[in-house]
Amino acid sequence: MDLFTAMDISASGMRAQRTVMNVIAGNIANARTTRTPEGGPYQRRNVILRERTFADELSALSAVDVEEIRQDSTPGERVYEPGNPDADENGYVTMPNVNLMEEMVNMMNAARAFEANSVAVKAQKDMAIKALQIGR
Repeated sequence: MDLFTAMDISASGMRAQRTVMNVIAGNIANARTTRTPEGGPYQRRNVILRERTFADELSALSAVDVEEIRQDSTPGERVYEPGNPDADENGYVTMPNVNLMEEMVNMMNAARAFEANSVAVKAQKDMAIKALQIGR
C-alpha cells in the first residue's frame, strides 16, 4: 500500500463522518419542527454508508462512501397541545421522531471516528516527511 492510498482511505472516512455530523446537526435543529414544506412533522434522517473496495497488489483495501441519506419513517410522539396551530381535531400534535439523547451519542461517535481518521492522516504525513528527510 502506498502512502497516498492510505491517505485516501482516511480522507474518505473523514468525508463520510462530516456528512454524518451535518445530518445529525440537522436532526437536532429540527427536533421541535412540527410543520415542514412537505407537510407534517420533520422526519429524522439517517446516513447510510457503504464500503468502497479497490485492489492493491498485496491486499484488498477499502474506503467508505455515503450511499444515501434516508428518512426514518417511525412515527413521532403525539403530544396534547390544543392551542398549537398544527394540532389535529382532538388537540394532538405529532412531534418529530428525533431523540436528542440518541442524536448526541451518534454525534460523539461520528466526532471520534473523524478524529481517528484525522490522527491517521497526520501519522501518514509525518511518515512522508521522515521519508523525505532520509534523502538529505
